[in-house]
Amino acid sequence: MTPSLLRILVAPLVAAALAAGATGAAAATGPAGPAPAADGPGAVRHTASEEPSSVLDYWTAERMAAARPIGRLLGGAADGLLDGVPGYGAPDREHQADGGDAPVWTGGGTVARTTGRVFLSMDGRDFTCTASVVRARNASTVVTAGHCLKDGTGAWASKWVFVPGYDDGEEPYGRYTAREMLVTPEWARRTDDSRDFGAAVLREGDGGPVQEATGAQRISFSGDHTGRVRSFGYPARSPYDGRTLRTCSGPTHADRGGTTARGMSCDMTEGSSGGPWFAGFDSASGRGTVVSVVSFKYASDADTQYGPVLGASERRVFNEAQDA
Repeated sequence: MTPSLLRILVAPLVAAALAAGATGAAAATGPAGPAPAADGPGAVRHTASEEPSSVLDYWTAERMAAARPIGRLLGGAADGLLDGVPGYGAPDREHQADGGDAPVWTGGGTVARTTGRVFLSMDGRDFTCTASVVRARNASTVVTAGHCLKDGTGAWASKWVFVPGYDDGEEPYGRYTAREMLVTPEWARRTDDSRDFGAAVLREGDGGPVQEATGAQRISFSGDHTGRVRSFGYPARSPYDGRTLRTCSGPTHADRGGTTARGMSCDMTEGSSGGPWFAGFDSASGRGTVVSVVSFKYASDADTQYGPVLGASERRVFNEAQDA
């Protein structure tokens, strides 16, 4: 468990903002699978109140271009004020940091459709993240990082829209607004970086549910991603600009900084937060099993990204989302 995000940064950020594989991932969940019996607290949930048309109208090309990637750690302390960038845990932990070598994904396939950019507002500012469409009974569920939905113990996101297959300004599958947002209770109540996971239930687009337009990836909550994984995201802080889907791949290792998350070598910057980690990824088809999402980096190590181990708490979030 990590300290609250609200004790970390705040005042310096406000000033800046105003001035500027486990190839055999077991227990993969599909839409036909039975929901497990609840064995603990369920998801913390929020219903979006905005009119979908107003959300879609809000996100002009200019606002999308100006949206900031979530998670730059600037330092300082604020003892409970709510003016910091969303999603921080421990003081030396940031939800995405500097880097530069993650290649553009040019392989196409399902992953190029199911992965998309997220645009959202939180605490009066506009941000960007990444999310992924996964197989769900309602055909309308995406998974992402908890800090892309809720500012830890603080505010929920608003004006939340998912753009699957985003590529250099092109939106081949349209936009989908969120109607429900869900995060783990550990994230909502303690800003626990080990449980930085959430799901959004999307309203249908012109062609129906998002899954019918993009396809969907499998997801596993077995907690087994100790092997090689491949991650995807839309890093948006320099040297990246968030306009193309990037990827990293490699083995994972345990975090020695106090969480149960696992790390992999990857220098994607902020904006990739919430992007999927796949086990058993097949480059030819662009399919795999989601076993984690991009969560945080340490300020002292820009070359390693971390993702939560998906277990019982995350499964409850997902099951509540896919039945919403």
